[in-house]
Amino acid sequence: MRHGKYGFIVGFLALPLAIYAVFVISPFVQAIYYSFTNWSGLSSDLQMVGFDNYRKLLDDDVFWHALRNNLVLLLVLPLVTLGMGLFFAFMLNVGGRRKGAVVSGVRGSSLYKVVYFFPQVLSIAIVALIFQFAYNPNSGALNSFLSGIGLDSVQPNWLGDPSLALWCVMAVMVWSNVGFYVVLFSAAMSTIPRDFYEAALLDGANRFTTFFRITLPLLWDTVQTGWVYMGILALDAFAVVQIMTVGPGGPDYSTEVLTWFVYTKGIRDGQAGYATALGVALLIVTMIFAAIVMRLGRRERLEF
Repeated sequence: MRHGKYGFIVGFLALPLAIYAVFVISPFVQAIYYSFTNWSGLSSDLQMVGFDNYRKLLDDDVFWHALRNNLVLLLVLPLVTLGMGLFFAFMLNVGGRRKGAVVSGVRGSSLYKVVYFFPQVLSIAIVALIFQFAYNPNSGALNSFLSGIGLDSVQPNWLGDPSLALWCVMAVMVWSNVGFYVVLFSAAMSTIPRDFYEAALLDGANRFTTFFRITLPLLWDTVQTGWVYMGILALDAFAVVQIMTVGPGGPDYSTEVLTWFVYTKGIRDGQAGYATALGVALLIVTMIFAAIVMRLGRRERLEF
């Protein structure tokens, strides 16, 4: 009987695991193998070069620029995006006017959810192009607005200034993703019993106390998952950087990210072996980040 039970489980999982191994595990293994070669990516000729690609990586200034920019995105992007998502979701669900012991969202919350989610419907390529036009220093919406209010002397070159370019890219990524987390956190908040909020209201708790004592602890698993997802998105950022910035990596490599560096080395320069070494480094950074978030975010599970 037990043999039949486990045989069914093994048979049920065999095909999915085989597909996963072929299309997910196998490419990772092959990438690690090619990272120890001088493969150009354009022919079948290659030689083993040991750790030469990794030594070259450690001595490459562009790699360190890209890693620094990715780390800035990794620290700021999840914090801002999830923070705004939590704030808007809280206001839309339980942050409205409080009459007696009745807790509700702000007026028109259903419409606001649709408006916030709208950027998520657009392709990231379309979003990047829209903001590229908006950031144009000569005819863009931002500088036109500054001129319209009498600030003709303040006309920043948003994407051409090394001190501004990365923050402009980050603003686009926040704008395009915050709506998703508003809807996600709103759905999670809808599962929290209203009795909790009403009891806190009767005890004299304000919105600040309600959020940190009730909402955030009960949403912690969702927030933790969102943090990992946003971290992975921050370590990517390829499409936004490739479309919006001028030249490889933007001015003075101010928007260079690891995924764009992998692309330029593997596709443009024909250094696939070095590009896969960069990909392995990106994998290591991603795994370290996920492990840190899961470890630091570990806490006792709250049930209701």
